[in-house]
Amino acid sequence: MTEHQNLDVLVVGAGFSGVYHLYKLRKAGFSVKVFEAGSGLGGVWYWNRYPGLHVDSDFSIYQFSLEEIWRDWNWTEKYPGRQEMIEYFDYVDKKLDLSRDISFNTRVTSASFNTTTNRWSVFTDTGVTVNPHFLILCTGFASKPLFPDIPGLDTFQGAVHHTSLWPEFGLDITEKRIGVIGTGCSGVQVIQEVGPIAAHLTVFQRTPNHAVPMMNQRPLSAATQIKMKEEMYPILFKYRQQTFGGFEFDRMPRGVFDLSPEERYLLFDDLWSKGGLRFVHGSCNDILTNEKANAEVYSFWRKRVLERVRDPEMQRKLAPEKPLHPFGAKRISLEESYYEVFNQPNVVLVDVNENPIIEVTAKGVKTRDGVVHELDVLVLATGFDALTGSISQIDIKGTDGISIGDKWKKGLSTYLGLAVEGYPNMFIPYGPQGPTAFCNGPTCA
Repeated sequence: MTEHQNLDVLVVGAGFSGVYHLYKLRKAGFSVKVFEAGSGLGGVWYWNRYPGLHVDSDFSIYQFSLEEIWRDWNWTEKYPGRQEMIEYFDYVDKKLDLSRDISFNTRVTSASFNTTTNRWSVFTDTGVTVNPHFLILCTGFASKPLFPDIPGLDTFQGAVHHTSLWPEFGLDITEKRIGVIGTGCSGVQVIQEVGPIAAHLTVFQRTPNHAVPMMNQRPLSAATQIKMKEEMYPILFKYRQQTFGGFEFDRMPRGVFDLSPEERYLLFDDLWSKGGLRFVHGSCNDILTNEKANAEVYSFWRKRVLERVRDPEMQRKLAPEKPLHPFGAKRISLEESYYEVFNQPNVVLVDVNENPIIEVTAKGVKTRDGVVHELDVLVLATGFDALTGSISQIDIKGTDGISIGDKWKKGLSTYLGLAVEGYPNMFIPYGPQGPTAFCNGPTCA
């Protein structure tokens, strides 16, 4: 790409949002390019490759709604895994001829708005500079890894990997002593995957995850999907745009206490048996706004979890009588065998609220009680500088010359989660103050 090229639009990031914007803008006649820091398409699916990684939405809605894409593509399982997502993006790339307008291995480092030309000047780590009229940041809400500030982390003599920066060609973890810090979505998936094959597993938990069962994870036949494409697919793609979270289901138009105790039980039991995020986003319309209604849902969830965990101390840590936060206030994770892992004799669960991590030593993780949990592999499932981090890590200066990261330190402010005052013609399709973290990605991005 020629330096200082004048473009109509520059898109940053080649995940679902970036790819879709490239397709639509190019089709509308705009000159548009995409800069992508990675060497392939997929966004979060390119960067994350840890063991057990799967989609948390049904295959039918976790895809592009373009018929030219879904007509000839068939999924192999209900909740696709990471490798299938990479194959899907490769298919989309070839189908839409996307790569010709994407600069891979090109990280945007800074951008500033020129009030004379009314264009952005965008700089990259490769030395390429472009001057688009419009800047669209499709950087995702979880793309800047968050590393824990633990003394001695760099002294550990075993392998240390953040879940979002897992080795490209994998890591042999069979019969290893493994430690996992964090029990968010990636932590849950890693724990249930490595638990059965580890020599020993130590989990360091700050907040119990209100994980719900994935249920019905199964192979899919081409015949089933061909039939769905005849009528169901177009309906689902339209319907997902009408729902609270962009899913194939929606909240009921009734509150928890509009139902009798018997009706509530039968509803919760039905949602639980169907599995997935339906238990939260397909339930009563007040479970996220009414504290007592929320407590009813948590009580049902807790009872089901306690049935699967044998040890009383594990039960107390994984499903406390009083939750640390309202049910569903954090994005719900899906699991298949997460709670059963904690029945294994070789698994230890450390509550870091009661027994904090003091330091990491050459041999492992030392907690306040003086115990050094000796490890071969330390997994940092510590999440991301979410929502704002992927944007503020770029030095973006608006009309007043202030970096957006500095601006947001004084208080986060956007216009409808899409734009920021003082940063003209810059758009954020999937960022802070949008439905982002509680929405099906392909619907909202």
